[in-house]
Amino acid sequence: MADCECLAGCPFFNDKMKDNQGLGAIYKRTYCQGDSSQCARHMVFKKLGKPAVPADLYPNMVDRAKQILAAAVKI
Repeated sequence: MADCECLAGCPFFNDKMKDNQGLGAIYKRTYCQGDSSQCARHMVFKKLGKPAVPADLYPNMVDRAKQILAAAVKI
């Protein structure tokens, strides 16, 4: 797997979010350096653009990402 296209500017990957050790390191390997298509942040980014990605959205929050995307469709 290739690194995520958003890696350079991702606040999660670049330690601007609180969980940068432990689970954060696992998330980075899994989503940022693994399958970014399963990352909640990437899902929102791809459909709605970077400004639509909430600052507190973690890569594993897929259900929340789906809610954000569903709400955007209704608008």
